[in-house]
Amino acid sequence: MKLILAGLLLGVLFAFSSASVYSQTRPMELPLYEGPVPNEVAGKNEEHLEVRPNKSQSITKVRTPTLTVFLPAQGKANGTAVVICPGGGYAKLAFSHEGTDVARKFAEQGVAAFVLKYRLPDATVSSKPEVAPLQDAQRALLVVRQRAKEWGVNPERVGIMGFSAGGHLASTAGTHFTQAQVANPQNLSVKPDFMLLLYPVISGDSAMSHKGSFSNLLGKKPTAEKLREYSNERQVTAQTPPAFLVHASDDKTVPVHNSLVFYQALLQHNIPAELHLYQRGGHGFGLNNKTTKDDWFASCLHWLDSNSLLGGTRK
Repeated sequence: MKLILAGLLLGVLFAFSSASVYSQTRPMELPLYEGPVPNEVAGKNEEHLEVRPNKSQSITKVRTPTLTVFLPAQGKANGTAVVICPGGGYAKLAFSHEGTDVARKFAEQGVAAFVLKYRLPDATVSSKPEVAPLQDAQRALLVVRQRAKEWGVNPERVGIMGFSAGGHLASTAGTHFTQAQVANPQNLSVKPDFMLLLYPVISGDSAMSHKGSFSNLLGKKPTAEKLREYSNERQVTAQTPPAFLVHASDDKTVPVHNSLVFYQALLQHNIPAELHLYQRGGHGFGLNNKTTKDDWFASCLHWLDSNSLLGGTRK
């Protein structure tokens, strides 16, 4: 009898322990590609992680792209997923405050979040450096859709998010989706279902361009044709996915006009969009614009919900 009771007690403790572990948000870093990385140039892995005194992380010299997975707690998932592209001027990745910090916040709200460690444009890493970030963004969307059932995701509610130059990558994924830049044998969509753009680099127009991002992406002397191709306000069509944008008017790094022209292009094509402009905040504030009590993340969730992107009813 004692053995039976002991066994039952152990079973209860094991079940409780397992449930507790399962309910925690435990990130998993996965290789983005199962086989060779597209257009890879052989070379030494020089990837470098810098951890600052405030514990923020930045990554440079990415050779092997990955996807870090943050799944909601058991019973909390709403089926929505977002691929997050950290910023860094296409020279580095602000991996924590524009990546993992945001992913944890989404997972707490029932949204599966995937932080993309994407290749930066670098001829020593890729034979097609300007295409490498987009390849990785498209591959991330495909991976999430391929494993949607496993991760509790609705494959028709997979969006993309980007900060600064990561916002340029996210908006590129949202405007350059008619052709897959990666292998896609299942013929899944590489189009994100929505875009969340935080102080994004958008335009190559010299009047508002973040020259460092475009120089890193396209070289120091890009042609007018290339600048136009990657000026994403010029690539908006009636098929572009809905977008939520946030920017500060006093942003001295990426002028607010980047968000304004993208928003105007979306309106011209009748694409659902919402733009939040702060009077102050500068550039790179991540989750917390310390100049205001307003919470853009809460507004983002409201916007997703109002567009039936959290599983709710359109309002």
